[in-house]
Amino acid sequence: MNHSSDHQHHDEHAAHEHAGHDDHNAHADHSAHADHSGHAGHGDHVGMFRRLFWVNLVLAIPVVVFNGMFAGLLGYELPDSIFVQSISPVLGTVMFVWGGRPFFTGALDELKARKPGMMMLIALGISVAFGASWASTLGWLSHELNVWWELALLIVIMLLGHWIEMRSIAQTTSALDSLAALLPDTAERVEGEQTVSVAPADLREGDVVVVRPGASVPADGEIVEGEASFDESMITGESAAVRRGSGEQVVAGTVATDSGVRVRVTAVGESTALAGIQRLVADAQSSSSKAQRIADRAAGWLFWFALAAGVITAVVWLLLGRPDDAVVRTISVLVIACPHALGLAIPLVVSISTERAAKAGVLVKDRLALESMRTVDTVLFDKTGTLTKGEPEVTRVAAIEPRSDDEVLALAAAAEADSEHPLARAITAAAEGRGLSIPASSGFSSSPAVGVRASVDGSVVEVGGPYLLEQHGLQPLGDTEAWGDSTVLHVLVDGQAVGALSIADAIRPESREAVDALHRRGVEVVMITGDAAPVAESVGRELGIDRVLSQVRPEDKESHVAKLQADGRKVAMVGDGVNDAPALARADVGLAIGAGTDVAIGSAGVILASSDPRGVLSVIDLSAASYRKMLQNLWWAAGYNLLSVPLAAGVLAPIGFMLPMSVAAVLMSLSTVVVALNAQLLRTLDLNPVEAAKR
Repeated sequence: MNHSSDHQHHDEHAAHEHAGHDDHNAHADHSAHADHSGHAGHGDHVGMFRRLFWVNLVLAIPVVVFNGMFAGLLGYELPDSIFVQSISPVLGTVMFVWGGRPFFTGALDELKARKPGMMMLIALGISVAFGASWASTLGWLSHELNVWWELALLIVIMLLGHWIEMRSIAQTTSALDSLAALLPDTAERVEGEQTVSVAPADLREGDVVVVRPGASVPADGEIVEGEASFDESMITGESAAVRRGSGEQVVAGTVATDSGVRVRVTAVGESTALAGIQRLVADAQSSSSKAQRIADRAAGWLFWFALAAGVITAVVWLLLGRPDDAVVRTISVLVIACPHALGLAIPLVVSISTERAAKAGVLVKDRLALESMRTVDTVLFDKTGTLTKGEPEVTRVAAIEPRSDDEVLALAAAAEADSEHPLARAITAAAEGRGLSIPASSGFSSSPAVGVRASVDGSVVEVGGPYLLEQHGLQPLGDTEAWGDSTVLHVLVDGQAVGALSIADAIRPESREAVDALHRRGVEVVMITGDAAPVAESVGRELGIDRVLSQVRPEDKESHVAKLQADGRKVAMVGDGVNDAPALARADVGLAIGAGTDVAIGSAGVILASSDPRGVLSVIDLSAASYRKMLQNLWWAAGYNLLSVPLAAGVLAPIGFMLPMSVAAVLMSLSTVVVALNAQLLRTLDLNPVEAAKR
């Protein structure tokens, strides 16, 4: 029996039903962002800062312990020997040269670019501390400036902070970069009657490869022979295996779990989904967020603030006739102004946010999109495949007495049992879902554009659309005339209608939770679709959506986003990432739902790896939490500098208070630790979509 033509009548209805749906076979240009090899260097930076931190931490211990000023603070005596007195200067110099090198390199780059910032301030702080300590050791300056212990702590804390930052950035990419490791080491290419082992990089479009049970797909392609269940969790985030057969697409890195197939390669190298995801990661790391730009500007301002404060301090104390205080206070100001806490305030929050999102299945392509999500007041959902499953489901059953709904559904399922058509599977799934006993059938046959026919318990049962009714001279059931939002199939027994079924695109059960949770956050929910008005309005009513835009062609979605923005709305667009590309790009925040090949070529700023629309809530919550942490860290870090610098300069000297340099150094260290720990609290945020929907 030819099952490919059974239910042609269903296809005609479905084609009419979904005429406005997006074309999911669209292609996009892969050429953008072709070279992102630079992001691989994060691992090198992590290793460098890790090594520097541990080595300098070991060196710092004797530097601090054998520093006379530190010993005086804690009240213990050091042996009066040249060897003991030389430990801090000698090891401190090693730390300054070796541990300080990354900061001097960065400062030189900022100087060449004529953009003083974080690295110049750090280099200034440790250079002044180093010079003052040697001058004090040689007896040229006050003992109060013998701050080898402070120089050691400064370098160690700065290296620790940069290690944490680099590690966070690297961890952000690690889960996604590891996708490259999912590719097999070799691929079995079919050459004539034989298979030859080749490297995946040697495959070309059009090659046919054998994918054996348990093996990974070496390149994106189309199955040409066989059928297998594929584990696509590494691409889509969905744990359930997906059945793929001849003519269907498979993605590089996915695993055939139960049987082997032959695949014709359709994309290799940079054109594959895995390469696309890696490009997203590279873009995420290279994108300059608004908050990061604020931090960079703040560091630049603080550099000039420190220099100005140092000059003013020196001038004022010299005018007062106290040159010793002028030197001590000026050096204190320049050392204390080192903005390490400010330098970590935002980068660490952004890095941890991106990492935390990635672990929750949210791929942040554009950091600015994540920052903007908290300001969104309108979420525009594409319907098909986003709020709905994109697959048929029995939504209504109507029976003619004395038959019951369950009886009609069971008869239809019996007649459809031998069909592989999606609508047939929807009917049998509905019957099984209700726990119905499906009678045995025989003599299955199908008629193109008419329906299916089978013998069930001695009666002829037929299931079909309007052409089937015409053949029997019957009229549609009265109730079905109101079912304009679905495909309607009638069930006949021995030529007489006994009921009808309504089949429509199934709404995701979690969609209602997502809409309700967005309403609780004060966000307006809009649905946009190419479906006819009755279909769209029905879904909109069921989900409680505020506004429904129906019969919208894909190319017109972007203009609807623009209209909402013209009304003063901050719009987040949620779509499939390909056909919605113009709308996703136009929106204040574009979110592509469901990863895969679409992810590699989408125009969204944020990618939701799963197909759960509640993931939007996780992004909103993460955006708000990240923003709070940024503000808290900025206020803490900048507040410390703005308060401590005047005190170090001696602004309260008239009332007898002078901030000791040792106390300022301790406070500076604590400020850095507080900022780092506060950023780490983001890791405790629960981004599970289920929990996000409850908030």
